[in-house]
Parts: sequence; structure tokens; C-alpha cells
Amino acid sequence: MGGRDPIAATRGGPRRRSVLVVALVVLLGMIGTGLASFALHQESQRWGDQAFEQKQDVITQLVAAELFQYAFTIADLAASVGAQSELTAGDFAALTAQLNGLRLPGAVAVSYIVPATTATTPALQARWRALGNRRLTLSHGATARDEFFYPVLGRELDGRPPELGRDLQDTPAIVDALRTSRSAGGITFSEPFLPAGSTEQSFVIVAAVTSTAPASQAGQFEGWVTMTYHGRNFLGPGLGIIGGEQVAIAFADITGPEPITLATWEPDVAVDTSMPPRLIPIPILQHRWRLTVRPTLQLLPTAEAWLARGAAGIGTLITLLLAALTASVVTSRDRALRRVDQATAELRDDITRREAVEEQLRTREAELVGFAGVVAHDLRSPLTSVIGYSELMATMEDDPLSAAQRGRLSRVQNSAVRMRTLIDDLLAYATADNTTLKLTEIDLNALLDDIVAERLGDGPQEHTTIAYDDLPAVCGDPGQIRQVLDNLIGNAVKYTPPGRPAEVTVTATRPDPATCRVEVADRGIGIPEEQRGEVFNAFMRAGGSEGYQGTGLGLAIVWRIVERHGGRVGVDANPGGGTRFWFTLPARAATPRD
Repeated sequence: MGGRDPIAATRGGPRRRSVLVVALVVLLGMIGTGLASFALHQESQRWGDQAFEQKQDVITQLVAAELFQYAFTIADLAASVGAQSELTAGDFAALTAQLNGLRLPGAVAVSYIVPATTATTPALQARWRALGNRRLTLSHGATARDEFFYPVLGRELDGRPPELGRDLQDTPAIVDALRTSRSAGGITFSEPFLPAGSTEQSFVIVAAVTSTAPASQAGQFEGWVTMTYHGRNFLGPGLGIIGGEQVAIAFADITGPEPITLATWEPDVAVDTSMPPRLIPIPILQHRWRLTVRPTLQLLPTAEAWLARGAAGIGTLITLLLAALTASVVTSRDRALRRVDQATAELRDDITRREAVEEQLRTREAELVGFAGVVAHDLRSPLTSVIGYSELMATMEDDPLSAAQRGRLSRVQNSAVRMRTLIDDLLAYATADNTTLKLTEIDLNALLDDIVAERLGDGPQEHTTIAYDDLPAVCGDPGQIRQVLDNLIGNAVKYTPPGRPAEVTVTATRPDPATCRVEVADRGIGIPEEQRGEVFNAFMRAGGSEGYQGTGLGLAIVWRIVERHGGRVGVDANPGGGTRFWFTLPARAATPRD
């Protein structure tokens, strides 16, 4: 009375241990899941960084190549202009004609610009009118200046004619580029500017023209060749083609105090904010540009992006399952301790149940054997009757059957024969694994004599030739080896194309003293190389055999029988056409495989 329950006292310790074990499993599982998810996330990030790096490298190379192409084009044009001893409007038109055929995305006009002062402007106008630009009128603002910059020749590249004769002082970006090019003697990019009446950023590429002809004027500064670009079309579709849906791109001029964006590519995919954008400077010809490349959600495949999350989810699920399993295993120990008294009875019950199961298996085995007998007798006997009576009806001379009825009777006969063949093949396939082998020495020549006589009869056959000679003796079950050879020879004859004589050759060799290799070669339709490893599967028919009758079990039966004899079977191409089936058998008595 009033004392502690000793059983309850002993239960507390195991229960606490069970809780600790389950908690430890959960802790270790979550740690492992976290580490695996972190590793996969890091690998995914590394892969994404590499893909992003490769994409930005390609884009940078594209942009740099385009910029250099623009520079080389204007440099070539400036050199051609400088080589003219007296540049006329016709000469300039001829020199710039090729530009319309070049791929210069964003280019809108090319111009030839000359410097002038107030005093030289009238003479300059008269000179260029005389050189072919008869409608040229040079004009400038009212503000007094020391120098003017007049476009005197030009060519449109986008369908809009260039504005000629108007001083460029109102566009400081162009004037600064002209002066820089003249002092440096090379190619210069202007800062972006907004043309009058336009909201689209533009810029020009300037190349100073130095005379090279005549020789007396070599090295003399003549003017500038400029090419004007609209930023929206700058670089053309190249950014979109390279960027695709994986990155967003912005191309900006950063020469001035504030970046000015000229061209962009924004795909219809959200930007991935988990990865920072890449800012890539591109300094070319004392001018600074910058590419801003931002990754989108398409940069990393969806499967890769969700890999870490999926691993975390699966790891958590496995951890919970392991925890549940551990809890079940640990608590089962407590239950087992409480059920010690019932263990013996349960063991006896288990033995009884096992005996019942074994008895049930033996019954099922007997039923399967009985089923085989039913198939062999109860199904084949009616089929035999159907075939016999249908043949009898077909041969009756006073039979009142019409031609259509005789055709239907023929289809009944053919269907019954195919069903009997299928039943025979099914029985042979089912019993090939468990039929008791009666091993003895087999004379292959005598066995083939019987097979050939059965297939060809006593008389000669014009369309079938089966050749064999001096075959060695082998060890095996005569009935099953006969079935192997009969199936292979039957296939060789059956799968010969119509109109071609069937040629079958049976040979045998001794690769070693204990083994005999038998080959059955034909000139039939052959078996595609990629299907030769599968033709021994049940119900498998090779390509090209669709027009020939068959159950797809003949080669499967061959494989089972040869395997039980401890041999191997295969098929190769027959040189000259057809197939060459081969199988090996023991040359002397051996223990069959069960």
C-alpha cells in the first residue's frame, strides 16, 4: 500500500531512451539534409555564375567587335577620301555606295565635313558647288564665331537625306569630337546627344581626313568623315540573339559625368535579383562604354534552380520517415518485453501459417501442372477436331458450299492451325525450364536426317536446300535438342523472301575439347544489328518479320533449352546476306542447369 509500482518505475527509463534516440535521428537527419542542400545550392550557384560569365563574355566580345567594325569602316572611308586629289560629289557618292550593303545597325547617315571661317565661307560654298553639290548653301547662326563646321557632302543610310550646309556649332558633342579628331589625327566617338526634334539619343564616329594625293599636299588636313548612329538601333538584333531570354542588357556611354544608355535588350522574363548585375567597361579609342548585364530567371534551368529545394524537401521527408521508423523500432522493443510470454505461442502460430502457405504453394503447383494438361489435351483435342472436320469439308466433292463459304472455311482452318501452333509454343516455353533432362550422347547427323525428312519429305525440293555433313556428337536431351534445331531450321526456311530458294547450312566446330558450337546459317531477310540482342526475348519479333506468321516464342524456347544444357546462344550476320544462329553444347556428359 502506498508503494511505487515497480513496473511503472522500470518503464520510465526505456521511454526516455527512446525519445533521446528519435531526437538524435532527427537531429542528424536535418544536419545531413542541410549540408546536402547547401552543397547543391552552392553547386547550382557556381553553375549559374559560370553560365552568366560565359554569356557576358560572348556579349562583350560581340559589342567590342561591332564597335571596332564601325571604327574600321569609317577609317577606311576617311583613307579613301584622302586619296582623292580633288574630291567631287560623284567621287563621294561612289566611295560611300558600299556602305548601304554593309551590316551597320543603327547607322543613319555619313557626311563629309570641312572647317571654315566667316571670311572663307563664300569661297568654300562656291568651290563645293563647282565640285558637284550645286544646291549647297552654307549657313550659320547670327552669333559671331571664329570657326564653322559645314557638312558639304553626305549620303543617307536609313532613307532620310542628311542635312547639308548647316553649321554644326549648335551640337557641341559633334564639334568637340571634330576638334579632338583633328588634334589627335585619328578616330573619335562623340558623346551622345539629342538631335533637334528627336527624343532618341544619337552619336557620331569621326575620322580626320588627311590628304595623300597629290604628293605635294600629302599630310595636309582636309576635313572629317562622320557617321551618325541612332542609339535605339545601335548594335542591331545582335544583343537580342546573344542575350536570348537568359539575360537583360543595357549599353551605355560613360564618358561624361552621367551614364547615357544607348541600346537595351529586355526579354519577356523577370530578372533574377538573387544574382548581382555585371558592369563591364569597354574602353575603345579614348572613349568609354559600359555594358550592364543582368541575369533572368531563365539563365539557370528550372530543374537546377529547384534542385536544392527539392533535396531539402526530400531530405526532410526521409528524416521524418527514419524518425518514425526509429520510433517504431525502439518502441517495439518495449512492446516485445511485455509480450515475452506470448512469443512461444506466436512462433507456433507462425510455423503453422508457414506450413499452410507451403501446402498452398504445392497445391498451386499441382494446379499449374493440371492446367498444362488441360491445355495439352482439352484445348488441343477440340482444335484438332476443328482442323480435321474443316479439312474434310474442304475436300468433299459434292459439298454444296459456295466460293465465299469455302473462303471462310479456309480462314477457320488457318486460324485453328495458328492457335494450335501458339498453344504448342506456349507449352514448350513453359515446360522448357522444369522438364527433367534425359542426357545422352546425340548423333547430330541422324537427328538432322529426321528433321529434314519431316520438313522436306522423301522427294527433292526445288525451293529449299538444307546442307550438313559430318557433324560431331554432343551431349544433351535428344527431344529438346531436336526442338532447338527444328526451330532454327524452321525460322531459316520461313523467313526467306518469296521467290528466293531457302538455303540452310548446318555446321559444327569444337572451340575446345569440352564444347561443341553448332551454327545454322541462312540467306533470309536477316536481323537488324541493333535488335540481335533482343530476339531471344519472349514475343519479340525483329523488324522486317511483320509479314510472316509466328508467335515470337521460337527463339525464346531455344534460349531456355540451351541455357538449361549449360550452353550459350547468339546470332550474327551471315556474310553475303541472312543470319547465322549459333549455340554451344557440352561435348560430353555434364550436370544440367535447373
